[in-house]
Amino acid sequence: MRARLALASAGVTCELREVVLAHKPQALRTASAKATVPVLVLPDGEVLEQSLDIMLWALGQNDPERWLMPSEGILDDMLALVADCDGGFKTHLDGYKYPGRSTSGLPAADHRLQACAYLQHLEIRLATSPWLFGAHATLADMAIFPFVRQFAHVDKDWFAAQPWPRLQAWLEGLLASPRFAQVMLRPPTWDESGSGVPFP
Repeated sequence: MRARLALASAGVTCELREVVLAHKPQALRTASAKATVPVLVLPDGEVLEQSLDIMLWALGQNDPERWLMPSEGILDDMLALVADCDGGFKTHLDGYKYPGRSTSGLPAADHRLQACAYLQHLEIRLATSPWLFGAHATLADMAIFPFVRQFAHVDKDWFAAQPWPRLQAWLEGLLASPRFAQVMLRPPTWDESGSGVPFP
């Protein structure tokens, strides 16, 4: 989702190929040894296999909404907050969302509790501005938002009952945005014998 968000913001057109990971097409395996999504194959043949790398590449081509230029802080500050999301928070999100897959030995409730510390940090950041790094949306908002969405959807009633009014409003605003609707459109599953669909 966050790779698509950045591509849409940058206006970088690509060929979108929706795949079913239970039946990975050979073209995906050929392009990427990890054979998971997202994978972006650039015109020169370079392959980007991480969503954050795709975001940074797309915004490096064009950044009309100034996602790389926060009104508060700098790019390194944003990347540090994203790294905390992709590290500890994502680990606890997975343990909460998929307790049967966790190897930590912790119950889902403990993973949820650990994840709350990060969400509380976001709530505090949003106390002084509508976005994580100031007056407009940035890379940090768009890179972190999909994982907060996943966390909230595990138990929507529980999430809504938490004392995070600013975080909840931030999430709801993003979920209601035309950009989110744009990137959530699901094209037909790609047939390896044909082409994908243009995006955005």
